[in-house]
Amino acid sequence: MPPNKIKLVILDRDGVINQDSKDFIRSPAQWQPIPGSLEAIAQLNQAGYRVVVATNQSGVGRGYYSEADLAAIHQKMHKALQSFNGVIDRVFYCPHHPEDHCECRKPRIGLFKQIAQTYPVDLTTVPMIGDSLRDLQATQAAGCRPILVLTGQGQQTLQDNPQLVNQVPIFEDLKAAVCVLLFDG
Repeated sequence: MPPNKIKLVILDRDGVINQDSKDFIRSPAQWQPIPGSLEAIAQLNQAGYRVVVATNQSGVGRGYYSEADLAAIHQKMHKALQSFNGVIDRVFYCPHHPEDHCECRKPRIGLFKQIAQTYPVDLTTVPMIGDSLRDLQATQAAGCRPILVLTGQGQQTLQDNPQLVNQVPIFEDLKAAVCVLLFDG
């Protein structure tokens, strides 16, 4: 399939899809969706978009939870989405500790390179919705279209970086971002 034949949206996980925690989401019981986020993903799917997640999960590298725990958290997310007829095609994640200086940890673009190798798209056409400065930095470095949501770390990100008001679209939450994305095409 030639580039741009599929519509793709990249989402951060913690703070965009589910509630974030400074202590990390360590178990399926701690994973709680942000109101409206699962419905928003289902709306994207119904409009013909494939949805993928690009997420830093340094809790694995820090020893807070295992890759099996992370898989169980993602299984809960996938199952919760099913009740809305929503699907996340794939979760791309960086399990490394920040001090590992790996290429896949946002704000670096390794996860985006993996996405580009997996999906036949021109990343310049792909929106990425995140709640942190590192999400936006990685998105811009990869050539994607950055969108900031004010859930999770979003309010603090905007407060610490007021220039973002003139640089990226900003929305209250994923549901609001998706409504505009679908309206604007």
